[in-house]
Amino acid sequence: MSFLERVDQGIRRSAVWRSLFRNPYPSDERSRAYAVMNNVFLHIHPVRVRQHAVKFAYTFCLGGLSFFLFLVLTITGVYLMFYYVPSSTMAYTDILNIQSNVTFGLLTRNVHRWAAHLMVFFVFLHMMRVFYHGAYKPPREFNWVVGVVLLFLTIMLSFSGYLLPWDQIAYWAITIGTNFGAYFPVVNTPTKYMLLGGLEVGQNTLLRFYVVHIMVLPLVAAVFLAVHFWRIRKDGGISGPL
Repeated sequence: MSFLERVDQGIRRSAVWRSLFRNPYPSDERSRAYAVMNNVFLHIHPVRVRQHAVKFAYTFCLGGLSFFLFLVLTITGVYLMFYYVPSSTMAYTDILNIQSNVTFGLLTRNVHRWAAHLMVFFVFLHMMRVFYHGAYKPPREFNWVVGVVLLFLTIMLSFSGYLLPWDQIAYWAITIGTNFGAYFPVVNTPTKYMLLGGLEVGQNTLLRFYVVHIMVLPLVAAVFLAVHFWRIRKDGGISGPL
C-alpha cells in the first residue's frame, strides 16, 4: 500500500470516527450535560441524580427489571408467533408442537410464561415501593397515574396471554372473565358481545384476545412506557423516600 493510499484510508477512518463520535470526550460538567442531552439513549435520564438513586437497596431497579421483562416478553413472543395459529381447533396442538418439535420451543415458551409472571410480580412490587415511599406526591402525581395504567395493562397482557393455549383452563377463565362484562350497567350486553365476538366462547373470542395480546396492549403499553420514562426525566430522576 502506497503512502497516498494510507493517507486516504486514514482520512476515511477519521471521517467515520467523527460521524460516530461528533463531540470530544466530556471532561467538564457542561460537556457531560451536553453529551447526555444529545444522546438518543441517554437523554431520558437526568443529567444529575440523587446519591440514594445509585445505592443498592432491597427495592433496587424494580421498574427497570419490569421493563427488561417487557423486552424479554416481546422477543420471545415474536418468536412464538411464527409457530402459533389462533385457531380454536389448532391452538392447543400448536402449543404442544412448539414444546416438542420447534427448536428451543419449550425453552422459549417457558421463558415467556415465567417472564409474564415475574413482570406482574415486579410491577406490583414497584407500585408498592412508590406508594410506601410517598413518591406519588407532587410533582410526580401524573407519573403515578401513568404507573397505575401500566399496572392494569400488565395484568390485561397476562390475562389475555393466559387464554391463548385454549385448553380447559383457558376456556373457563375466558368464560368467567367475559361474564364480568355482563355486570357493567347500561353497556353490559354490548361489552360481553364485544369480548366474545358472538353469543358464546368460540373462534372469534380467541382471535380477538390474540390480536389484543400481540398488538393492541403491547402498543398501548409502549406508549405509556415512553410517557413514564419521559416524566421520570422531567421530574428529576429516580424518586426516593419523601
